Amino acid sequence: MGRADTHLHTEYSGYSNLGVMKFPESVTTPAQQVDKGIKNGMDVIAITDHDETRGAFEAQKYAKTVEGIEVIAGEEITTADGEIIGLFLTEKVPAGLPVEETADIVKEQGGLLIVPHPFSFHVFALREKMFDVDFDGFETINGGHPDKYTNMFARMVMDRYPGKWAETASSDAHSLYTSGTCWTEFEGTTAEEFRKAILSRTTKACGKPASVFSQVQWSMNVAFGGQKLLYKSLRGTLEQKEDDHLVEKIESINRLKKATGMVAATAYAVPPIPFLATTLSVIYLHRGAKRLIPEIPQRLEGIDEILRSKGKLR
Repeated sequence: MGRADTHLHTEYSGYSNLGVMKFPESVTTPAQQVDKGIKNGMDVIAITDHDETRGAFEAQKYAKTVEGIEVIAGEEITTADGEIIGLFLTEKVPAGLPVEETADIVKEQGGLLIVPHPFSFHVFALREKMFDVDFDGFETINGGHPDKYTNMFARMVMDRYPGKWAETASSDAHSLYTSGTCWTEFEGTTAEEFRKAILSRTTKACGKPASVFSQVQWSMNVAFGGQKLLYKSLRGTLEQKEDDHLVEKIESINRLKKATGMVAATAYAVPPIPFLATTLSVIYLHRGAKRLIPEIPQRLEGIDEILRSKGKLR
């Protein structure tokens, strides 16, 4: 059986906003993700940066210089309704469109549609809106969701309609700390065989989410990585890369903001802040899951009704 980790991020995923602060989604290079995939025993990986494909194409080019792994060009696309992943893409899909229009663009490229973390309560997930498009599969294990609800409910939905969609598991890694915690098993070892397994609904989701502490390690990684980029920008030695939205953002801010960002990154890593972040994350995830678990029977019935109304369930 082959292994595929088809939801991975690189430095091309840009940045996110947290209140007044902005922080990198990832500071990992495409080549680093490929090398880590080999180390993790993956036969296939997909680079799925947020609203960008350049990192995926760079990873594909690099993978041709090493042995034992294939790279699928993908994109985690921010639609107007939530995030969806396109795999086997030939060009970037624009963000911000309705999910139905986004799905059409992916299919026009001959791509596959995978719904990431479909029922997440703490990221921009499609949730029941996913059933408005003919997707190929969805994640029943997402490595970035250690809460007790998101993956469990996705598994329940998959099992409720056997053979209807392909099940996948992906690490959703934004750093090397969490890469390879989850993977999809399939017959064969190549990217094309992975595609066929998705279409024939014969995949198997494996692994488990990364720990909350690993996610905090990722945040520290991007803090220090971002600090390094800010320092290079101040010195005028920051490498300019086409379609690297993080570098574009860093270069657009003034020197005072760059210096302030470097100080803030250092402060974030000083105890007890990392441990406090871990504790608060655990509390938030526990409370969210506790609130949603009692609603599971009603939510499953609601999904039944949605599928019946669309003629997808008899």
